[in-house]
Amino acid sequence: MVLGSFLIIGGVVGFLPVVGFWMLPLGVLVLSQDIPAVRRWRRKLAVKFFGRKEKQGRQ
Repeated sequence: MVLGSFLIIGGVVGFLPVVGFWMLPLGVLVLSQDIPAVRRWRRKLAVKFFGRKEKQGRQ
């Protein structure tokens, strides 16, 4: 949980040279392993993204 929190905090200050905005999604992925609420949010987002992508492929 500590690593995920630090990654999200580092992603917020992504305009700095060493840290970047790539840290935000990585922090959410790390936190989703420990916190059920974040895990549900990540799954809903994945279903929404992949479901929309799948519908576009069929048309």
